Amino acid sequence: MTLQRSNTNRLTAPGRELAKKGLLFQSVTAFFLIVLSAFFGSAEAVISIASGTLISLLPSALFAVFAFRYAGATQLKQVNQSFGQGAKLKMALTIILFVVAFAGLQAHPLFVLLGYAITAVSHVLAMFRHGT
Repeated sequence: MTLQRSNTNRLTAPGRELAKKGLLFQSVTAFFLIVLSAFFGSAEAVISIASGTLISLLPSALFAVFAFRYAGATQLKQVNQSFGQGAKLKMALTIILFVVAFAGLQAHPLFVLLGYAITAVSHVLAMFRHGT
């Protein structure tokens, strides 16, 4: 059992490291967006931008946990199930967080979407930069 676990950890290590780099870049981008909005915007803008960045960041982190749980040909079924579960949970969490931001926080839609889009694009750019 330990041999299989260490083999799985070894196989998922590159993917987990890439996900960590992407999430770190996404977090740094979110931090700078929030700080910029604090200097140049209102409290509503800060809350809205922060909401948008978290809506992008939290589901990405959740998906990374599910995406790199299993690895290897012997665990193909678990890999597929885990990816599927991660994708579904990511979508559900994203929808729930948007509902909370718009209905619960009364956040400004433009700022929420701007924070979300910039943070999501930063994650994609990090994957291009570090994934090659």
